[in-house]
Amino acid sequence: MRKVITGAFVSMDGVIQAPGGPQEDPTGGFDKGGWVAPLIDQEFGAEVDDLFSQPFDLLLGRKTYEIFAAHWPFAEGLGYDEIAKPFNSTTKYVASRKGVDLTWNGSVHLSNAAADIAKLKTEDGPALVTQGSSDLIQTLLAHDLIDEIRLQTFPILLGKGKKLFKDGAPPLAFRLTHSKVSQNGIVIARYERAGAVTPGDIAMIASPNELELARRERMKREG
Repeated sequence: MRKVITGAFVSMDGVIQAPGGPQEDPTGGFDKGGWVAPLIDQEFGAEVDDLFSQPFDLLLGRKTYEIFAAHWPFAEGLGYDEIAKPFNSTTKYVASRKGVDLTWNGSVHLSNAAADIAKLKTEDGPALVTQGSSDLIQTLLAHDLIDEIRLQTFPILLGKGKKLFKDGAPPLAFRLTHSKVSQNGIVIARYERAGAVTPGDIAMIASPNELELARRERMKREG
Protein backbone atom coordinates (compact mmCIF):
# COMPACT_ATOMS: atom_id res chain seq x y z
CA MET A 1 0.00 0.00 0.00
CA ARG A 2 1.21 3.48 -0.87
CA LYS A 3 0.63 6.54 1.31
CA VAL A 4 -0.43 9.95 0.05
CA ILE A 5 1.46 12.69 1.89
CA THR A 6 0.46 16.33 1.45
CA GLY A 7 3.29 18.75 2.10
CA ALA A 8 2.27 22.40 2.32
CA PHE A 9 3.63 25.82 3.18
CA VAL A 10 0.70 27.81 4.53
CA SER A 11 0.00 31.27 5.97
CA MET A 12 -1.89 31.68 9.24
CA ASP A 13 -5.05 32.40 7.23
CA GLY A 14 -4.66 29.21 5.22
CA VAL A 15 -3.20 30.50 1.93
CA ILE A 16 -0.81 28.26 -0.02
CA GLN A 17 -0.64 30.24 -3.28
CA ALA A 18 2.75 31.09 -4.83
CA PRO A 19 5.03 30.53 -1.83
CA GLY A 20 8.15 30.38 -3.98
CA GLY A 21 8.16 33.60 -6.00
CA PRO A 22 6.20 36.52 -7.52
CA GLN A 23 5.79 34.85 -10.93
CA GLU A 24 4.86 31.41 -9.60
CA ASP A 25 1.08 31.89 -9.63
CA PRO A 26 -0.39 35.42 -9.87
CA THR A 27 -3.90 34.02 -10.54
CA GLY A 28 -6.67 36.26 -9.17
CA GLY A 29 -4.33 39.22 -8.86
CA PHE A 30 -2.31 37.58 -6.08
CA ASP A 31 0.66 39.92 -5.54
CA LYS A 32 2.38 38.41 -2.49
CA GLY A 33 4.17 35.58 -4.28
CA GLY A 34 7.44 34.59 -2.61
CA TRP A 35 6.15 35.04 0.94
CA VAL A 36 8.11 32.00 2.18
CA ALA A 37 11.57 33.34 1.25
CA PRO A 38 12.12 35.93 4.04
CA LEU A 39 11.34 33.39 6.77
CA ILE A 40 13.30 30.35 5.56
CA ASP A 41 15.54 28.99 8.30
CA GLN A 42 17.43 25.84 9.26
CA GLU A 43 14.43 24.03 10.72
CA PHE A 44 12.40 24.74 7.59
CA GLY A 45 15.13 23.23 5.43
CA ALA A 46 15.48 20.20 7.67
CA GLU A 47 11.75 19.44 7.42
CA VAL A 48 11.82 19.69 3.63
CA ASP A 49 14.90 17.46 3.51
CA ASP A 50 13.22 14.89 5.76
CA LEU A 51 10.15 14.70 3.50
CA PHE A 52 12.21 14.10 0.39
CA SER A 53 14.90 11.88 1.93
CA GLN A 54 12.52 8.89 1.80
CA PRO A 55 11.57 7.20 -1.48
CA PHE A 56 8.72 9.14 -3.11
CA ASP A 57 6.86 9.89 -6.31
CA LEU A 58 5.37 13.32 -6.97
CA LEU A 59 1.61 13.78 -7.22
CA LEU A 60 0.75 17.14 -8.79
CA GLY A 61 -2.07 19.13 -10.30
CA ARG A 62 -1.58 20.53 -13.79
CA LYS A 63 -0.66 24.10 -12.82
CA THR A 64 1.90 23.05 -10.21
CA TYR A 65 3.29 20.48 -12.64
CA GLU A 66 3.82 23.20 -15.26
CA ILE A 67 5.62 25.39 -12.70
CA PHE A 68 7.89 22.52 -11.64
CA ALA A 69 8.49 21.28 -15.21
CA ALA A 70 9.74 24.72 -16.22
CA HIS A 71 12.10 24.90 -13.24
CA TRP A 72 13.49 21.69 -11.79
CA PRO A 73 14.87 20.08 -14.98
CA PHE A 74 17.11 23.15 -15.30
CA ALA A 75 18.07 23.50 -11.63
CA GLU A 76 20.74 20.80 -11.29
CA GLY A 77 24.19 22.23 -10.74
CA LEU A 78 22.81 25.54 -9.45
CA GLY A 79 22.97 24.71 -5.75
CA TYR A 80 19.64 22.91 -5.45
CA ASP A 81 20.71 19.36 -6.30
CA GLU A 82 19.36 17.89 -3.05
CA ILE A 83 15.85 18.62 -4.38
CA ALA A 84 16.42 18.85 -8.13
CA LYS A 85 18.01 15.43 -8.57
CA PRO A 86 15.30 13.37 -6.81
CA PHE A 87 12.54 15.47 -8.42
CA ASN A 88 13.99 14.90 -11.87
CA SER A 89 14.60 11.16 -11.39
CA THR A 90 11.33 10.16 -9.73
CA THR A 91 7.94 9.52 -11.34
CA LYS A 92 5.64 12.53 -11.64
CA TYR A 93 1.89 11.75 -11.63
CA VAL A 94 -0.09 14.67 -13.07
CA ALA A 95 -3.83 14.89 -12.39
CA SER A 96 -5.66 16.88 -15.07
CA ARG A 97 -9.06 16.44 -16.72
CA LYS A 98 -8.01 18.79 -19.53
CA GLY A 99 -4.83 16.96 -20.42
CA VAL A 100 -1.28 18.24 -20.06
CA ASP A 101 1.88 18.51 -22.13
CA LEU A 102 4.24 16.05 -20.41
CA THR A 103 7.55 17.81 -21.00
CA TRP A 104 9.25 16.54 -17.84
CA ASN A 105 10.95 13.14 -18.04
CA GLY A 106 9.14 10.41 -16.09
CA SER A 107 5.71 12.05 -16.14
CA VAL A 108 2.40 10.14 -16.17
CA HIS A 109 -1.02 11.68 -16.86
CA LEU A 110 -3.98 10.83 -14.56
CA SER A 111 -7.28 11.74 -16.22
CA ASN A 112 -9.50 10.67 -13.30
CA ALA A 113 -7.71 11.86 -10.17
CA ALA A 114 -9.82 10.14 -7.51
CA ALA A 115 -10.07 6.76 -9.22
CA ASP A 116 -6.50 6.71 -10.51
CA ILE A 117 -4.95 7.74 -7.19
CA ALA A 118 -7.10 5.27 -5.25
CA LYS A 119 -5.73 2.56 -7.54
CA LEU A 120 -2.14 3.78 -7.12
CA LYS A 121 -2.55 3.55 -3.35
CA THR A 122 -3.31 -0.17 -3.56
CA GLU A 123 -0.03 -0.85 -5.35
CA ASP A 124 3.46 -1.39 -3.96
CA GLY A 125 5.75 1.60 -4.25
CA PRO A 126 6.97 4.77 -2.58
CA ALA A 127 4.83 7.45 -1.00
CA LEU A 128 2.92 9.82 -3.28
CA VAL A 129 3.83 13.36 -2.23
CA THR A 130 1.81 16.43 -3.20
CA GLN A 131 3.25 19.93 -3.34
CA GLY A 132 1.09 22.97 -4.07
CA SER A 133 -1.78 21.66 -6.22
CA SER A 134 -4.60 23.28 -4.24
CA ASP A 135 -7.39 21.97 -6.51
CA LEU A 136 -6.01 18.43 -6.43
CA ILE A 137 -5.86 18.55 -2.64
CA GLN A 138 -9.60 19.31 -2.51
CA THR A 139 -10.24 16.17 -4.58
CA LEU A 140 -8.00 14.09 -2.32
CA LEU A 141 -9.79 15.38 0.78
CA ALA A 142 -13.24 14.80 -0.73
CA HIS A 143 -12.38 11.14 -1.36
CA ASP A 144 -10.42 10.66 1.90
CA LEU A 145 -7.21 9.76 0.06
CA ILE A 146 -4.71 11.71 2.19
CA ASP A 147 -2.87 9.66 4.82
CA GLU A 148 -0.57 12.35 6.21
CA ILE A 149 -0.38 16.15 6.11
CA ARG A 150 2.90 17.95 6.75
CA LEU A 151 2.31 21.65 7.39
CA GLN A 152 4.74 24.50 7.77
CA THR A 153 2.63 27.43 9.00
CA PHE A 154 4.26 30.83 8.54
CA PRO A 155 3.53 33.72 10.95
CA ILE A 156 1.91 35.97 8.35
CA LEU A 157 -1.57 36.83 7.07
CA LEU A 158 -1.95 37.12 3.30
CA GLY A 159 -5.58 38.21 3.17
CA LYS A 160 -6.44 36.45 -0.08
CA GLY A 161 -5.22 33.60 -2.25
CA LYS A 162 -5.80 29.91 -2.87
CA LYS A 163 -6.51 28.04 0.36
CA LEU A 164 -5.26 24.68 1.56
CA PHE A 165 -8.67 23.81 3.05
CA LYS A 166 -11.65 25.30 1.21
CA ASP A 167 -15.28 25.50 2.29
CA GLY A 168 -16.98 22.19 1.56
CA ALA A 169 -14.08 19.96 2.61
CA PRO A 170 -15.39 16.89 4.46
CA PRO A 171 -14.95 16.48 8.23
CA LEU A 172 -11.87 14.30 8.84
CA ALA A 173 -9.96 13.71 12.06
CA PHE A 174 -6.17 13.78 12.20
CA ARG A 175 -3.64 12.92 14.90
CA LEU A 176 -0.63 15.16 15.58
CA THR A 177 2.54 13.04 15.39
CA HIS A 178 5.28 15.68 15.43
CA SER A 179 5.57 19.41 16.03
CA LYS A 180 8.15 22.12 16.63
CA VAL A 181 8.57 25.86 16.17
CA SER A 182 11.47 27.13 14.08
CA GLN A 183 13.71 30.06 15.02
CA ASN A 184 11.73 32.32 12.66
CA GLY A 185 8.38 31.25 14.08
CA ILE A 186 7.34 28.66 11.50
CA VAL A 187 5.08 26.06 13.15
CA ILE A 188 6.13 22.67 11.77
CA ALA A 189 3.56 19.92 12.29
CA ARG A 190 2.78 16.46 10.95
CA TYR A 191 -0.69 14.92 11.09
CA GLU A 192 -1.89 11.40 10.28
CA ARG A 193 -5.47 10.40 9.47
CA ALA A 194 -7.32 9.25 12.56
CA GLY A 195 -10.87 8.23 11.66
CA ALA A 196 -14.03 10.27 11.92
CA VAL A 197 -14.68 13.56 13.72
CA THR A 198 -16.37 12.81 17.07
CA PRO A 199 -18.58 15.65 18.36
CA GLY A 200 -18.99 16.28 22.08
CA ASP A 201 -20.54 18.80 24.46
CA ILE A 202 -18.58 20.95 26.91
CA ALA A 203 -21.66 22.64 28.41
CA MET A 204 -21.27 22.92 32.19
CA ILE A 205 -25.02 22.96 32.84
CA ALA A 206 -26.63 19.57 32.21
CA SER A 207 -30.20 20.89 32.04
CA PRO A 208 -30.53 24.05 29.88
CA ASN A 209 -32.30 27.00 31.51
CA GLU A 210 -34.91 29.26 29.91
CA LEU A 211 -32.34 31.67 28.47
CA GLU A 212 -30.42 28.84 26.83
CA LEU A 213 -33.59 27.26 25.42
CA ALA A 214 -34.66 30.62 24.02
CA ARG A 215 -31.23 31.10 22.43
CA ARG A 216 -31.46 27.69 20.72
CA GLU A 217 -34.89 28.45 19.34
CA ARG A 218 -33.66 31.78 17.99
CA MET A 219 -30.71 30.06 16.32
CA LYS A 220 -33.10 27.63 14.60
CA ARG A 221 -35.22 30.48 13.26
CA GLU A 222 -32.19 32.45 12.06
CA GLY A 223 -30.77 29.36 10.34
